[in-house]
Amino acid sequence: MYNVSVSPHIRDKSSTRAIMRDVAIALLPTLAYGIYHFWGDFGARPLMLVLVSVISCVGFEALFEWLTKRPITVFDFSAVVTGLIIAVNLPPTATWWMPVLGSAFGIVAAKMLFGGLGQNFMNPALAGRCFLMISFTQRMTNFAVDATSSATPLAQMKGADPLPKMDLLQLFLGNHYGCIGEVSAVCILIGAAYLLIRKVISPTIPCIYVLSTVAFIAIIRLLSGDEITVNYLAAQLLSGGLLVGAFFMATDYVTSPITSKGKVVFALLIGLLTALFRTLGTTAEGVSYAIIIGNLLVPIIEKKTISAPFGCEKVMKIKPAKEESK
Repeated sequence: MYNVSVSPHIRDKSSTRAIMRDVAIALLPTLAYGIYHFWGDFGARPLMLVLVSVISCVGFEALFEWLTKRPITVFDFSAVVTGLIIAVNLPPTATWWMPVLGSAFGIVAAKMLFGGLGQNFMNPALAGRCFLMISFTQRMTNFAVDATSSATPLAQMKGADPLPKMDLLQLFLGNHYGCIGEVSAVCILIGAAYLLIRKVISPTIPCIYVLSTVAFIAIIRLLSGDEITVNYLAAQLLSGGLLVGAFFMATDYVTSPITSKGKVVFALLIGLLTALFRTLGTTAEGVSYAIIIGNLLVPIIEKKTISAPFGCEKVMKIKPAKEESK
């Protein structure tokens, strides 16, 4: 028996399970550092949040599939990756029910109700994170330690005049406050290098996204007459969720373009949105919202950037055949 299908035919040993396992492995360095970094202030709470997030995502996916009598797919590791990414974006002050609610929304509302993996129109983890940000803004932006406010680097630079001089080495290493998996740039880059070496992701989207974000921030501040320094731009790159968003969220197979030109357009678009949110928005961060909006526009981007068939000057529209008169 032969399986005859439309070309092109690609043979590859990779599988969804193997790809998701690699992404999960790549997320471990930044999560492990976050747990270690916040242990002195919050004890085992960050570890608890990571475990609850992963267990909730796997549990909600399995429960939904059991109730709807669908095949159980939790062993493909996609729910595990969703749980890890939600945990990456949680502050260490979060309570246990927050990752549960975020997981429920991300898995059920943004993934399973649309058919499961491969049919979701936005990144489930980012959907869960944005749901929590909109519903519990104060809790999601609270980094207080012993009743003392501990501002993140982005919050320190937001609206500051003159701009504070940030310690770039400490930002690179991760000796500051922020979300559990976003504090250490070096650990994020270690995981990114693993994904690039394993050829799980392409450097096109993350590199263009990161560079365009910094460039657009500089342009916006220049046009606004605000101060610009190399230290400020470097701090924008190393702090917040830019790096983790670029390598672990914007590169999602399902919700990012598959065309070469589409990847460039997508990366530039979310770079512009991130810069606008960070410079002109009311909050210091903007990565999650930028990528979510980009996800929603992917079908249009792919439609406008699809290549013409080989040997054709343009894509021809096929008109329906007219019904023959009897």
